[in-house]
Amino acid sequence: MKKRLLTSSFALLFLFSSTVATAHPGRTDANGGHTCWTNCSRWGLEYGEYHYHNGGHSSSGSKKSSSGSSSKSSRSNSQTSQPKPAPKPSYQKSSIKVFVNGNRVEFANAPLIYENTNLVPLRDLVQALGAGLSYDQSTGTIGVTKGSYKVTLTVGSNIVFYNGTSETASAAPKIINGVTYVPLQVIVKGLGAGMAIDSADHSFKITIK
Repeated sequence: MKKRLLTSSFALLFLFSSTVATAHPGRTDANGGHTCWTNCSRWGLEYGEYHYHNGGHSSSGSKKSSSGSSSKSSRSNSQTSQPKPAPKPSYQKSSIKVFVNGNRVEFANAPLIYENTNLVPLRDLVQALGAGLSYDQSTGTIGVTKGSYKVTLTVGSNIVFYNGTSETASAAPKIINGVTYVPLQVIVKGLGAGMAIDSADHSFKITIK
């Protein structure tokens, strides 16, 4: 009987020693965990790490996981928030040459092609045609007159008035880099001028009285 009691005592002592060897000093809270402040590296813990003795997860692991998720989210946001390249202008320079009664018009700014329509600087064209020009900046309304002819246009609008009669033009007047451009054919037609087109050398030959 004594031999059995002695054997049981050794077994309990070994079990208790095993439990102590896998834990470390420190009182646990109501949740079965506590914060390590001494000999943390000995137990495979970080200084100040909150952990459990009952197999629960430590707060350090949660922080690392949260940090990893935050890092991934940050990388994802940086990839999706990259600025888009600026859209290319919908117009391009035109190589046309314009003549009025045999004299070439010297444009201070190059003519443009927009929506398959030749646009030319308004002021230079009007001066070459010997016409009058009015412009209402508040409404964007353009008025070109010569003799009994009057053309009325509005910046950004395809509607043009020839002596009060409205028609739809192929393109609207535009302001590009501070210069007002108008469809060449609209002004020529509105002032009762004639025009011959030489496609071989891209020239427009206007005749007007």
